[in-house]
Amino acid sequence: MRAFGYVRVSSKGQVDGDGFQRQEEAILRYAGKHGVTLEKVYQEEGISGTKGEDDRPAFKEMVSDILKDGIQTVIVESLDRLAREYRIQEQLLIYLAANGIEVINASTEENVTEAVKSDPMKKAMIQMQGIFAELDKSLLVKKLRLARERKRKEGKCEGRKSYTETNPEVIREIKRLRRKPKGGKPKTYREVAEELNQRGFKTRTGKPFTGHIAQNILQ
Repeated sequence: MRAFGYVRVSSKGQVDGDGFQRQEEAILRYAGKHGVTLEKVYQEEGISGTKGEDDRPAFKEMVSDILKDGIQTVIVESLDRLAREYRIQEQLLIYLAANGIEVINASTEENVTEAVKSDPMKKAMIQMQGIFAELDKSLLVKKLRLARERKRKEGKCEGRKSYTETNPEVIREIKRLRRKPKGGKPKTYREVAEELNQRGFKTRTGKPFTGHIAQNILQ
């Protein structure tokens, strides 16, 4: 099993003390005893235990890395390092559980998340928060999609522009060369490409035209 460690001291004056070292040693003892690979330890420097997740930069970085990396376990020395106030502890534990993240108390070797889930009311809160997290994600995806569509309609969407925008003369020439002459056959796309190249036309990337490119431009 892979895991992250989380350590916290409450004041700036404690940053240079032995608080971080003591907490890390407890986390490493647990990891060694249970065969856990500790990938990284996140240090919350001078952050009060009364602060929620929005006011904890290391906590937010850790959760972001967890969601990207696939690691689902966080080890703390004890729950008061996660938060000293019970209300904040509960808030953070429910937030983590809603994102599929388990918290291990190294001092008691307890899977705190499992204990929280055994409480029907807290389990319901975890499920509700998970629903709202998924809703927030869906709304964000929809918002971004609508923004892209709006920019596309306004002609400001990033990405490769069409020949209609960059070189409409090429389109006119291809159409002209493809017209069927009286009593004859229209030029093939390969022949159209050869004539474009002879006349000095280039593709958007500066390369010679091919029959396939000429055909795709009109489709």
